[in-house]
Parts: sequence; structure tokens; C-alpha cells
Amino acid sequence: MWKPRAVSHALSLLLFWSVLAVASAQRSKTNAWKTLTGSPPVVIARGGFSGMFPDSSFAAYSVAGETSGNYIAWCDVQLTKDSAGICVSDIKLDNSTSIAQAFQNKSQTYKVNGTPVSGYFSVDYTLKDLASVVLQQGVYSRTTSFDGNLFPILTVDELVKETKPPALWLNIQHDAFYAQHNLSMRNFVLSVSKRVIVSYISSPEAGFLRSIASRFNPKTTKLVFRFMDKDDVDPSTNQTYGSYLKNITFIKTFASGILVPKDYIWPVDGNLYLLPHTTLVADAHKAGLEVYASKFVSDVPFAFNYSYDPLAEYLQYIDNGDFSVDGVLTDFPITPAEAVGCFALLGANPKKTINTTVISRCGASGDYPGCTNKAYEKAISDGADVIDCPVQMSKDGTPFCLSSADLIESTTVAQTSFASLVKSIPEIKSGSGIFSFSLTWDEIQTLTPTISSPFSNFKLFRNPKYDKSNINLLSLSDFLDLAKNKTSLSGVMIIIENAAYLAEKQDLSVTDAVIKTLSKAGYDKAGVPKVMIRSTSSSVLTKFKERTNYECVYEVDELVGDAVVSAVKDIKSFADSVVLKKQSVYPTDSLLFLTVSTNIVTTLHHANLSVYARTFTNEFVSQAWDFFSDATVEINTFVQEGLVDGVITDFPKTADRYRRNKCLTLGDKMPVYMLPVQIGGLLQGVTKDYLPPASAPLPPLKESDVTEPPLPSASPSPTPSASPSGNSSEANPPKNAQVKVTVCFSLSTLAVLVACLLLWV
Repeated sequence: MWKPRAVSHALSLLLFWSVLAVASAQRSKTNAWKTLTGSPPVVIARGGFSGMFPDSSFAAYSVAGETSGNYIAWCDVQLTKDSAGICVSDIKLDNSTSIAQAFQNKSQTYKVNGTPVSGYFSVDYTLKDLASVVLQQGVYSRTTSFDGNLFPILTVDELVKETKPPALWLNIQHDAFYAQHNLSMRNFVLSVSKRVIVSYISSPEAGFLRSIASRFNPKTTKLVFRFMDKDDVDPSTNQTYGSYLKNITFIKTFASGILVPKDYIWPVDGNLYLLPHTTLVADAHKAGLEVYASKFVSDVPFAFNYSYDPLAEYLQYIDNGDFSVDGVLTDFPITPAEAVGCFALLGANPKKTINTTVISRCGASGDYPGCTNKAYEKAISDGADVIDCPVQMSKDGTPFCLSSADLIESTTVAQTSFASLVKSIPEIKSGSGIFSFSLTWDEIQTLTPTISSPFSNFKLFRNPKYDKSNINLLSLSDFLDLAKNKTSLSGVMIIIENAAYLAEKQDLSVTDAVIKTLSKAGYDKAGVPKVMIRSTSSSVLTKFKERTNYECVYEVDELVGDAVVSAVKDIKSFADSVVLKKQSVYPTDSLLFLTVSTNIVTTLHHANLSVYARTFTNEFVSQAWDFFSDATVEINTFVQEGLVDGVITDFPKTADRYRRNKCLTLGDKMPVYMLPVQIGGLLQGVTKDYLPPASAPLPPLKESDVTEPPLPSASPSPTPSASPSGNSSEANPPKNAQVKVTVCFSLSTLAVLVACLLLWV
């Protein structure tokens, strides 16, 4: 059984980290903030770090403190039969606790704000009754791996005593309901405020706040009126929340702030695209009311404008140039903490603070069909250092950019007259496809590109309303011309796969075609972006090493944990750098937690080989649990702890913004939310009965994995012409016939502390 009272001594460790974060927040205070007071926005952790741990559990509050610094602990107060105030996320205890198992068939039906609701309610149980009930993860898409710790329900007093949050926010959601059961939220709030410091009290019932307003000093306790959906009715006044918007000054008579769903401020249309922001923040600030925004989560789809990047959403609300909300209510407090402390108020073009290389994957393929002119143009404007072209060959020998030789993966070819060209080529991929070398370049240009949605099985789709006008596939010649005059680019990466098959079976020499096109475009001369040739084939890179001075990049398509000396020596003979899968740096188990750090990056660095990791995406399902559904946390760990030299990403904007944040220059004063995660730390907090079987360690890369016979010869390819751009899309860079491995996930720097806390009994 989890006993929070046994861990109070361990909290001294948490306080150390909290002090660092508080200092960082204080350094951030500036008159540039457009909040009501000019202070930085506050981070309110709803039920603690409820995006990861059971809502309102000891672990959730503790991890919020150790990852997010000067956070505010939010407690949804429910009252028991004997008037104890407990922290549980909803008036019904069913989803978030084990009460249905502890008290089987005891469900009740009560009216809540006039609507019959069935379930288990705290009003039917004493605090002693609930001692046998434990908290559990109530959002089924989130990990349940920590439920085995049997977290008890906390009272408000226990929350403060055991986790010592920097500030406490009590949310009184159902005063009218509890009054019907002869329980007084007013009496509870007045009583508890004599024992602990309550910094904020919120309620959607104006009558409740008005009844306590005279009893609290606004300098000590802020009263906040909570808005529900606009058509919902405040049971204390019978007014809709939409009607309150027309009389915002009335709220100032009993509250110092308002808490509103984020779409009150920045609404979205029916297709999840942002509409213009409202005047609510400006109106409330003019009336002297602070504005707090709610409903921030990182693990559900939000407006497509943010490209699945939760940090971008927070920055929109706190650093948009027009206004800043005064605080955000979130299930994932680490992300707004880093937004406030590291990324806001940097100006229009902040300088890079680290030199990590950002390499696109098919351009900005998270926002546009990959390998199209718009994907590349956006990658460049989003800050990519290197843009990539996975080279495919047309039937008439034109090299062009597309993620896969199978046109079905990235174009509408299957809906055209070319559908009859479907065939199976096991040397290239399993299953059937319509391959680029079955169509001429002119025919390929008639195809319509499609945007990739690699996580569509999770109902996560990328930018469905992207601008489809004037979007074209690019020949390699077009691609090189596009990149040649972009001064922000340091290089281009040319990716070559299937060279042996193309030469032997299709009589097409992709290597010769690439070399000729690069030479014709002037890339063998000074003053142009550097050229990086990337391949999983050592024979391809050997050929380029013999004939050119381009940087050769060897892609290790297997999952490996290290490399033997002979393999590294072999790689050094034909390559200057290496691309690894993310899981080769940080493997995950079947629960999607990080397990260990491997030695592969260190081994390659000792041989003076640069290392790039792939593929980073913004979608939360692509990240280990340890990264808190935050792409920035993941990149930060790979750069600071994994020491990779660059990242390959579908979303160059996220990676470029990361290396410009001000916290990276703080050294040993870096705040907790910008420290790398502790590898394997959270896994230690999973109880034995929830652990999967131990995974075998990743094998080392051997010389036999690297060595290949020379490429077969093909008839000389004609020098490709720079024909006009056409249309297409993307999927994933071709693999060297290795088995596909599913992307996995993990958690935070201070997770070792979490694990220690979870192991206390």
C-alpha cells in the first residue's frame, strides 16, 4: 500500500529542484509580460502531473514540483459524508478511483445541477470508508503502469503536508450539490484556510464566491470565477456563462480573476483551425481581472495550426504580442513551465545558443506533402540547416525527390490509370506497389501528392487543409536549384537506396545520375551548400567516396546498442558521419518506457564520426512516456544527454526553436524543466506486477552488418534535364530491407527522484 506519510523526508530533494525553478521564474519577470500585473504567467498543475500519474495522487503532485518548479497545485475538492475535503478530479469517483471494486453494486443516482447522474459519490462515504480506495489513471489513453502503487486519496491537509507545493489552488465545483446533502463547502474552505495557505479558490458558482468574498484577503487568497461552456447554467444564479461575458465588470465585485476554457480566448472552427482571438483577455484586464485559461493537454489533438506541438500552443497564449493570459491550467505542467521560463519573450529572431544540426525529413513533411516545393520552402523558413532529397528514379532516368520508390505511399497514383502497373518487388518492400521506375518523369508529374499521416491509426492526421495550389514534386535538379541560393542552409542531404536493384534489374544507375546532376548544378564548386550523401548501403557510399569529395553519411537501419571495433573501422573507410534510429540511442520496453542508455553514440564519437538521430516528430504517440508528450523534452534529452550532433525531423521548426531557447546558456543554473530526462528512472517506479518481461540488450553493430559487395554496373544514365516541377508526396525514407520497428516512448530528468518516491512504503 502506498503511504504518503512515509515519504516526507524525501521531499527535501524535491525542494532543492523547486528552488532552482523558482529562481528561474524570478529571473524571467519583466515588464514585457502582457499579463495584468506584468509578472510571468503562472502554471497550474491540474491534479498535479495528471497527464502521467493518477490525478491528485502524491506522485502526480510531487512530479509536478520536480519537473515544473514554481507550480500551483490544483485540487478539485469533494466532501465526504463526514465533511472531510478530499482531492479527486470529479464529483463521480468511478473513473479515477477503485471505489467500484471496494464497494461493489453501491452506485447511486443523484441530481447534479438538475441533471440525474449515476455513479459513486463521496457524500455516501466517510473518510475512513475511503481508506480502502485508491486512485487510478482515469484517462484510458494514458499509461496505467503506476496504478500498482495503490495511491491513496489525499485530503487537502495531506496534500499540503506531504508534497509542500509552492502554492495551492482549491477548485469548488459543486457547492450547490453538497448543500443538498447538508454539507457546507463554505465551512470547509473557511476551516481549511486557517490551517494552510490557500492561494486561489475557484468556483463556477457565483453565489458561492460571493458568500466567502468578505472572509478572504485578496492579497493572500485570490477568488477566481470559473466559466463553464457558454450554454451551461450557473446553478446559483440561473444565468448562462455566455451571459456573464456581457457583464464582465460584475465579476470584479466578488473575484479577482476568471478561469475560462482556452477556446473562449482563441476559438477554433469545426475543422480544428484557429479563428481570430477574441477580446476577452483585453476586456478582463481592462476591468482589473486576471485571466486564467484551462483545458490544456498535450495528448489529444488540438488546433492544426500548432502542428501537434504543445509548446507552440502555450506560447500563442502567453507571448503573442497582443496579450498574455495570467496563467494556464494543464495536465502537463512541464511544457508551460519551459514556455514561460525558456522560450517566451525571445524576440523575433533569437540567436542559436547551441550548434545542433537540424535536418529535415522530406522537408517540413509534418505540414505539407513531403518532398514538394512547399515542404522544402517551409523547412527552410522554419530553420532547417540541411534539407533532404530521398532520390527515386523515373523510367526515363530522371532522379527526383520522394520518400519511397512506391508511389502509392505518397501520391494518388492508385486512383489513376497507372493503377494497372501495380507489382510486387520484395527486394524493395514487402507487399505490392506502383514504383517510380514504371513511369516517366512527365507521367509522375501528373500525380497529386498526399500528405503523410504516420499516426492515423491513432486518429492523428496532419494538416488536412494544407494549401493544395501550386504544389509540385521536384526533380533532383529542381531541388538543388531551390537550395542553392538559400543562405540560411548549410547543406543538402541526398539519400540513395535500392541502387543495386536499380542497376541490376532496371538498368538505371542512380549513383551516376546523382553525381552528374550535382556537377551540372555546380555543387562540385565552392560557394554552394555542402553535399551530404546518405545511404544504408556501404557500396553506394564507397562509390561516392572514390569519385567525389562530398560528406558520406552511413545510415544504420538496424537497432544497435554499440559497435565492434572492426565495424567502426569499416565505416570510417567510407563515411564521415552516421544516422541512427532514436531507439538505438535510448531503447524502450514494451510499456514504452525508456530502459537504458546505449554506448553507440560514444563509440562513434571516439572514432570522430558525427551522429544524427532520426526521426523526430511532434505527435505525442511518437515519444516515450518519459518525454511527457512534449517533443521539446525529447529533443533536449537527445542533445544534452544523448550528445547527438543533429536531429532528423518532420518538423524543423520545433527543433530550431529548441536550440534558440535562453535556458541552454544557464549552465548549472539551468531550471529543472530544461534538464534531460533520467533514463530508466520512471520505469523504476512501476511495481513488479506491472512490469513486462525484461528485454534483451540491443546487439552491437558487426563488420558483417556493414560490408557489402560492389554495386553492379548499369548502362550510363542520360544527364537528366531540369524539367518543370510536378506533384507528389512522402512516406518514410527507404529502408535496407530491415524489419520495421514501431516508435516508442519515455519520462523526465528528475525521474530517479520519482522512482525513489514511488518505492517508499
